Amino acid sequence: MSVSAHRYTVLDVFTDVPLEGNPVAVFDDGTDLSDELMQRTARELNLSETVFLLAPSGRANARARIFTPSLELPFAGHPVLGTAFLIGQRSGSDSVTLETGAGPVPVALRWDGDRVVYGEMEQPIPSAEPFSPAEGLLAALGLSSSGLPIEGYRNGPLHVYVELADEAAVAALEPDMGALAALDGAFGVSCFAGAGDGRRFKTRMFGPSVGVPEDPATGSAAGPLALHLARHGRIDYGREIEIRQGAEIGRPSLLRARVDGRPGHVERVVVGGGAVAVAQGEYRLR
Repeated sequence: MSVSAHRYTVLDVFTDVPLEGNPVAVFDDGTDLSDELMQRTARELNLSETVFLLAPSGRANARARIFTPSLELPFAGHPVLGTAFLIGQRSGSDSVTLETGAGPVPVALRWDGDRVVYGEMEQPIPSAEPFSPAEGLLAALGLSSSGLPIEGYRNGPLHVYVELADEAAVAALEPDMGALAALDGAFGVSCFAGAGDGRRFKTRMFGPSVGVPEDPATGSAAGPLALHLARHGRIDYGREIEIRQGAEIGRPSLLRARVDGRPGHVERVVVGGGAVAVAQGEYRLR
């Protein structure tokens, strides 16, 4: 049996406070790892996502393969942002582009002295689609209705949105995870409510069908949420919103999102936040 040591770093993302936000493990070099071994490693770590870096095929800084404990994703927000922080901090750059399964994702980085403190990624523009098992979804969430239409947005993974009456209702949710996982397809459902000022929103994201019962901070869902709100007239295009997530599972997170463009023509979807490295080491893999 041959055993090799692979260096990795854990970062907490969408926070600047260790042990908050959403943790991601980033392996410096996954070149000699099979798909199966990457997936088993992600299952072993049991974080929302684990990233393996490889040489890019184009002009990106690196290719990023992203795994949940149960499957590979073409794109995910907090893994991309955390990886960009890591690469930027090491290289001294104020911009990083990652090659993902959903295409290249550029990330602009802001520095404070010798430390990267904020990153803003330009996400793949999501496409909206109807979500047919809406009644089953509401039943699994213990809800009778949604304030806005229940729709899905795909920017790699599929995210479905359900609007509740207020932040207290979001906090009180106790979904039936088995019933959610039994619905057709792999998706995450973001349950959200506004704070009343049109700028701040509270969300919780449940994704048992992708191996993540509840996610502390879902960057890939933040951009589509801003688009969902803009499409239905809840916010203006070009307005940045604040999204708070993760408090119910002890991982408070802050995300910012903005959709540039106009009705029927989206120019950019931008999501930003902080990150902080909290651990590093080596994993022995064969």
